[in-house]
Amino acid sequence: MIQFQCDYNEGAHPDILQRLVATNMEQTVGYGEDPYCDLARKAIAQAIGMEDADIHFLVGGTQANTTVIASLLRPYQGVICAHTGHINVHETGAIEHTGHKVLSLPATNGKITAEQIEQTVIDHRNEDGPEHMVQPGMVYISFPTEIGTIYSLNELTAIYATCKRYSLPLFIDGARLGYGLAADACDISLKQLATLCDVFYIGGTKVGALFGEAVVFTNPTYRNKHFRYHIKQQGGMLAKGRLLGIQFLELFSNDLYMRISRHAVEQAMRIKEAFAAKGIAMLVESPTNQQFPILNREQIAALSAEFLFSQWTAVDSEHCAVRFCTSWATKTESVDRLIEAINRL
Repeated sequence: MIQFQCDYNEGAHPDILQRLVATNMEQTVGYGEDPYCDLARKAIAQAIGMEDADIHFLVGGTQANTTVIASLLRPYQGVICAHTGHINVHETGAIEHTGHKVLSLPATNGKITAEQIEQTVIDHRNEDGPEHMVQPGMVYISFPTEIGTIYSLNELTAIYATCKRYSLPLFIDGARLGYGLAADACDISLKQLATLCDVFYIGGTKVGALFGEAVVFTNPTYRNKHFRYHIKQQGGMLAKGRLLGIQFLELFSNDLYMRISRHAVEQAMRIKEAFAAKGIAMLVESPTNQQFPILNREQIAALSAEFLFSQWTAVDSEHCAVRFCTSWATKTESVDRLIEAINRL
């Protein structure tokens, strides 16, 4: 059975494993204060063109989201998010568990707009007694979105301008950041993205690492000298912190992060083209590693005999949008077999 269910089915890129083995018996201090974490921070800061960026390594995506959001919001504030956003649908109420409400907005193809954000703030201010309502305190988007779409440079620029106008920190979830940046349709570079938000994170768990995310504060206004306290309290501080530093140091050496991201996108585009050749429509036009063909029951059963994939959402009584997800580790021959099966549908 070949798996296209998610982008973290495999372990880690061999270069990372080799570096971990080579450094295994070294003694370093813990909790991210080791030389490898320092070198990884410098490598990331150089990659984004911000030598003064404040960078922290956390264990996983949910911890990164909850820790950043909890650290930025006041007790009476909530976070604006697309209704399809990860923090709204796939984190078991983790944000609410920290005491903050997710203020979800209707999304089009997984994205929200600057106009929606502005209207949300205005509506709150126009309430008869706004202190009785949760105050919008920040904005969360993901790049790519939960359904594989990406914000354009113009869209992100407009969103950030609105956020600055209303003093709302903008937080970008980059769990799949590499796959978004590697898409042919992407007109945003990593350096540009870093200037168009206040904090973002670079996903490692889904893009080549065993685990780990690198949280990057780019705007000094929202840096918190006590952020490490938040990391510890939210359970995101790894005692053997050097394991995170080593992985990100390797990912940001020799363009590894982007090279493996491009591989995943290339394989996803092959899958997309195969479905298109059969006249099978997509739920959304995704240029990234997640593809959502709309299949009937017979087609789903036929492909399920050889492949694991996710059933995403029902379209009607006979059709369902499913998800095929590639990754840095997806084998060309696995996609070859999937394409052959698609051709037999």
